[in-house]
Amino acid sequence: MKRLKLRIARGTPEKGLTYRTYEVEVDEKANIIDAVHKVWAEQDQTILFRHACHHASCGLCGVRIDGRERLMCITPVADFADGAEITLEPLRNFPWVGDLVVDMTPLMQRMDAIHAAYVRRDELTPGEGEGMRFEDCIECGLCISACPIVGSDEFYQGPAPLAMMLRLLQEPRGRDLAAVCALAGDEHGAWRCHSAMECTEVCPSWVDPSGAIGMLRRYLLTKKVPH
Repeated sequence: MKRLKLRIARGTPEKGLTYRTYEVEVDEKANIIDAVHKVWAEQDQTILFRHACHHASCGLCGVRIDGRERLMCITPVADFADGAEITLEPLRNFPWVGDLVVDMTPLMQRMDAIHAAYVRRDELTPGEGEGMRFEDCIECGLCISACPIVGSDEFYQGPAPLAMMLRLLQEPRGRDLAAVCALAGDEHGAWRCHSAMECTEVCPSWVDPSGAIGMLRRYLLTKKVPH
């Protein structure tokens, strides 16, 4: 068994931010989400947090763990020493709802504005079959939280939407590519990125937003999209 001290951000925008520490014991093979859920079930059912799939498919459990954006469902408690104090905080650059929960509306609105696609051709399917799969991005918001530009420009499209723009240019699926290029090429689009690469560092789904933004820039230059 692993003994942990979870220092969890508590509060609301109205009441302010505080921290409360909970001691919990979980199996050594558990993940952080299991520890938080055990605290909720056995000690404090007022803690606000989100979870669903428990295998990095839904993106709901994204938080900052010791200052780093991670999904609680795939962060092993084995990463931490026995008796360690672990600080859990909400994602940055989103409206804070309370405790570990943020409002994902800004990201959802930007994805909706470009008519983001969720199903793509499966590039690993051999031959001319109709193999399909979901897009890699799970819209967890980790890249938005980690991005220093999002924190300084509220109109910046952000890593996930820009990476999706590249995907739409690669596989349009009926989207208006002129409109996509216009958004990607404006002052709050791909050229606003400073290539900090924090987005790629924290992405749990191998989207590589930083690399995608670089490819998006090359596409815009090739097509002579003004910026």
